[in-house]
Amino acid sequence: MMKKAGRFALILLCAFPLMQSCSINRMAINAISNALTGEGSADVFTSDPDPELVGAALPFAIKMYETLLAQNPNHQGLLLTTGSLFIMYANAFVQGPAEMLDPVFYFEERIAAFDRAKQLYLRGYAILTSALEKRFPGFSEASIHDGTLQGFLSRLRRQDVPLIYWTVAGGLAAYSIDIFDFALGARVPDWAAMMNRAYELYPDFNYGAINEFFILFYASLPEELGGDINQAKIHFERALRRSNFMNAGPYLAFAQAIAIPAQDYQAFRENLLKALAIDPDANPSTRLINILAQRRARFLMEISADIF
Repeated sequence: MMKKAGRFALILLCAFPLMQSCSINRMAINAISNALTGEGSADVFTSDPDPELVGAALPFAIKMYETLLAQNPNHQGLLLTTGSLFIMYANAFVQGPAEMLDPVFYFEERIAAFDRAKQLYLRGYAILTSALEKRFPGFSEASIHDGTLQGFLSRLRRQDVPLIYWTVAGGLAAYSIDIFDFALGARVPDWAAMMNRAYELYPDFNYGAINEFFILFYASLPEELGGDINQAKIHFERALRRSNFMNAGPYLAFAQAIAIPAQDYQAFRENLLKALAIDPDANPSTRLINILAQRRARFLMEISADIF
């Protein structure tokens, strides 16, 4: 971990002088881009045990990636990393903390944070959509309704799954904040088809991340948009198995998306306790994600009297 972090920091320090030079060699730009987006690069953030440190570092990292992307706008790895970092930051360090503010005493602060989170989601979504468009010209205008999206989905391969996952996650997260954004709402069927195709290609992606997504997707949406509690429960079980019961996320998702709307306090408490029993160090690559999920679980336990 220390070696990875040190190497990452050295790359960052070297990158800015190179990016400011008018005589940047294209090979050097690609080398930096590849180094910053290679396999395991995200572990520098997701394996860290200190959420505050990561939350403070991510804005700098995002701007650094944006600067590099301006010099190398067609690099698929940079597009994916930059877009997904916007979405991770918005979720973990803008929307997440805002949801834990008192809705009465911090009403204006919550609204401002939710609006900021939506804008960050949309910035990431735009970058990721552009990556899809560069890879598959015409993809961004395709729709499930007119039959044009299916052809693009059939061309997707396993290596496209991370891009599809983060694109859909960003768009749907923005929509969840503002369900009266009808332009986003119109894309929900397209996003569902995209994520279903990603699941066909790579069901084990990120230790069951797509299953965890579907827990929230099927439990939160109304039936006319594809909501289905039974499907949410099926994906809950699959998410647990694919993470080898080492991720707190599925338990937290069940408590929030299924137990609370059903006013099932027993299931709510049982799943939150299971989330809190997870050892974040058991899987270093998801350490930060588990720590943040457990922070949320403790908060929900504390306010359970207001929920039920």
